Amino acid sequence: MIYEIFHETKFDYPSMVTFSHNIARLTPKNCQRQQLLEHTLEITPLPFETNEFTDYFENKNTYMLIREAHKRLKIVSKSKVQLFEDIISNLIENAQQTTITYAQLKERLSEHKSEDAQALHYLFETDAIPVASEAIKAYALQSFQENITLFNATFDFMQRIFNDFEFVSGFTDITTPIERVFQQRKGVCQDFAQFAISALRSIGVPTRYMSGYIQTYPKEGETKLFGSDASHAWFSIYIPDFGWVDFDPTNNKIPNEEYIVLGYGRDYLDISPLKGVVKSNGESNLSVKVNVQIVE
Repeated sequence: MIYEIFHETKFDYPSMVTFSHNIARLTPKNCQRQQLLEHTLEITPLPFETNEFTDYFENKNTYMLIREAHKRLKIVSKSKVQLFEDIISNLIENAQQTTITYAQLKERLSEHKSEDAQALHYLFETDAIPVASEAIKAYALQSFQENITLFNATFDFMQRIFNDFEFVSGFTDITTPIERVFQQRKGVCQDFAQFAISALRSIGVPTRYMSGYIQTYPKEGETKLFGSDASHAWFSIYIPDFGWVDFDPTNNKIPNEEYIVLGYGRDYLDISPLKGVVKSNGESNLSVKVNVQIVE
């Protein structure tokens, strides 16, 4: 299965920007489940300097320095990605058959084995995901009994978020505290992913933030409009001797061949599509257009 992804980001500024430098993370990953076939990045105005590098989390970053005065910055990412349906299906089936329990996970991680070292990075708090409250911890523990398998416990936890939380666009932004999301039981995919990560880390489960895209379908009888998609977020847990397993609480499903992975990190800030600094005055206006299309 091959997808074409179009991702346009525009910043409109009230005053002239005389200098800016940004980092874009808009290149889909090469990994076991998918292969990047093509990728281009169109930047307007043309940057004075660009540089590509791979960060600690193995995400591809594009640095851009713009010295030309401008009132609009537009970045268009175009990708073609092949997903391997058989591999994804086998990974999901094998994950479902893992037998390690929550109690065994805690015992295993206490042994500090070298093969688990990288996963331990995803147990600690970050600026975006601080230490969870006791109420959030108690919410997670309702699903994580000592002798239930880690996969089944996390699956139950994902379902509870789906049933207990309401998807409400515009209720939150990237600065909204996780505690508020939990209290109000409202948010979007990014909020649900970061809430889940906060809760799971609080009970000792290594969990990372996943960023990417998902194939969407128009309502029956309607035509899908170009640019009507959006980037998506979910979470992934570490199962010793198996690896990472993805869960999507927004849609209550295990990410399958409809999900394209852009990158991962400890939280949203590690894999935000674009971040940077500009020299200007006033508040900018951001607009994003995303399209995900099956071509084969």
